[in-house]
Amino acid sequence: MPSEGLRAVPSSDWELVRRAREGDRDAFRELVERYQRRVASLALGMLRSREDALDVVQETFAKAYQHLDRFKGDSGFYTWLYRIAFNLCIDQQRREGKLADLRPPHDETGSMEPPPTVDGPPPDEPFQRVRSAEIGQRLEQAMRELTPDHRAVILLREVQGLSYEEISRVLECPKGTVMSRLHYARRQLQSRLRELL
Repeated sequence: MPSEGLRAVPSSDWELVRRAREGDRDAFRELVERYQRRVASLALGMLRSREDALDVVQETFAKAYQHLDRFKGDSGFYTWLYRIAFNLCIDQQRREGKLADLRPPHDETGSMEPPPTVDGPPPDEPFQRVRSAEIGQRLEQAMRELTPDHRAVILLREVQGLSYEEISRVLECPKGTVMSRLHYARRQLQSRLRELL
């Protein structure tokens, strides 16, 4: 039987962790490749600074590698990894006194990034483009006004797609608290964006 059409089955996270613990650097590299974008998305959403987010991503994987022996497998590897990243984001905010006053994202040159748009309009519709930019700016502002716990719940649920149970493990709080925070955060965002929609 020809093997041309066969594809390698990706290793499970647990298998990669086991191999990484035994010194297989390629196994850990695969875990990094698997989750670095998602961790970066969480960090950028929490910190609003590309430079700080990249620092947190690097530190997250460095800590994960150093403490692989602490991963028990009670939850998914990415849940454990997100918990590390979330704690580092909170630490970063505390260090810089940013718990309430987070700055908008900047690129390496220090200029502000264009605001995210909702359902990007065709380039030949200037009114729609301006409206989408305004909605993006208001959404960005509304997210900045949420507490870190409420922002984290929105990011983990709506951007990362984690279940309530997974978010509960990441944030180390009861599932009911996750649901309550998510309900509150959604209400806050809706009330701030109501006049635009």
